[in-house]
Amino acid sequence: MLKKVVGMNEKQEKEILTAKEVADYLNLHPLTVHKYARQGKIPAFKIGTDWRFHRKYIERWIKEKMGSNLKGKEAKKSLF
Repeated sequence: MLKKVVGMNEKQEKEILTAKEVADYLNLHPLTVHKYARQGKIPAFKIGTDWRFHRKYIERWIKEKMGSNLKGKEAKKSLF
């Protein structure tokens, strides 16, 4: 059973995520998360043979992706 540290909320409690947790968070298949990690498409690091993900860097990566998608849409609008 996991014990919650007094004074920590859920976000503080879990800074390092597994591939399954990232997959659930991003609504992706775990194998896709592993593939992105191997290809360097998502911020990740290995502990032994297991991939791990820092929540802060995943959230930053999402914001960057959202920003680049918006810039792409703006560029397409300016072409027409």
